[in-house]
Order: sequence, then C-alpha cells, then structure tokens
Amino acid sequence: MSSENRRLGSPVHHEPSRSRKQKPSKQNHPIRNEIISWIQILLAAMCIALVLNTCIIANSRVPSGSMENTIMTNDRVIGSRLSYKFSDPERGDIAIFRFPDDESIYYVKRIIGLPGETVDVKDGAVYINGSETPLDEPYLKETMVPEEDMHFEVPEDSYFMMGDNRNYSYDARYWTNTYVARDKIIAKVLFRYWPLNKMGRVE
Repeated sequence: MSSENRRLGSPVHHEPSRSRKQKPSKQNHPIRNEIISWIQILLAAMCIALVLNTCIIANSRVPSGSMENTIMTNDRVIGSRLSYKFSDPERGDIAIFRFPDDESIYYVKRIIGLPGETVDVKDGAVYINGSETPLDEPYLKETMVPEEDMHFEVPEDSYFMMGDNRNYSYDARYWTNTYVARDKIIAKVLFRYWPLNKMGRVE
C-alpha cells in the first residue's frame, strides 16, 4: 500500500476468516448424557454387589420351618463370610453351608457337634462327648419327641448340624452324608432383613 493511500485512510481489505467448526457441547445431548450416567451407576452398583456377595456376605432364604422360632419360614438372612476366615465355627452358631447330599443347595442350620466330638441323641436330648448332662438348648421351639437313640462321631475338620425346630427338621440325623466339611461352611448368619417388621440380629 502506498504512503498516499495510508494518508488518505484507504480501507485495507482482509481475507474473510474461515469459521472454525465448533465441537458439539455435552450440553447439546442432555438425555444421552443422563442415560450414560445411569448406566455407569448401575454397572458400579453391580460390581459392588458382586464383590460383597462373593467375598463378604452370603444371602439366603429359609424355605422351611426347620429353624423356627429363631428363623421363620421364608425369612431372608445375611451371613458374614469373613466370620470363618479368621476364626473357627463354634457350637451354637447358625451357619449357611453347602448341603452335603447336594452341594448346589445352601442350607441354614445350627452347629451342634464340633470336630472330633461324639454326639448322642437320646430321650429327646443331645449329649456331647458322653456327658451325663444334656446340652443346654434354649433356642429350641419345643422339646424333642424321643426317638430311637442315635450316636454320631464327628470327623476331624467336620461339623454336625441340627435345626432349632427339632421335631420338624431334616438335618444331619437323617442325611446320607451326615457331616459338613469345614470348607463347605459359607458364612455365619448374623442378620435377618426380611420381613421388615422382624429385621434384626439373629442368634
């Protein structure tokens, strides 16, 4: 441009700038973003539930009256898988375990006989290791109806299970495979969460 043109103030022509393509904002798709957010939340919840149910808790429904009145028919309970990671099962614990006659099924019963013990059922009472005094069982629904005397010798690393509703319980007294191996005990029952009006600790 000549100095004369500059002095006269001649306009300077600029090439029109090309408009830049704007990236679509996330705000342009609120519904899609909301759906993605919910999918992420659901996936995270599923992963947490899987870890909890596999490593920390066990969830079970009791379909029969074998544990009444401690656990009623169709009650749902939660057991701690960690309880038996750091300590051994104890007599009186209510446990979730694999049914020895069909390990695809989970059972809920009370631990009565410990590894290496003898269990005698006679005159409607339970005797441990030949004791003259019957086992104190305040949790029983009712007194056992006397049957023919039964004698059991619990193998090492195994347990003998019975229901609290002793007269209507299909338990170790009648199973083909009488004893539950230590590694088949899944969890210690701690809590009932259904029905809601009976929610609370189970002992």
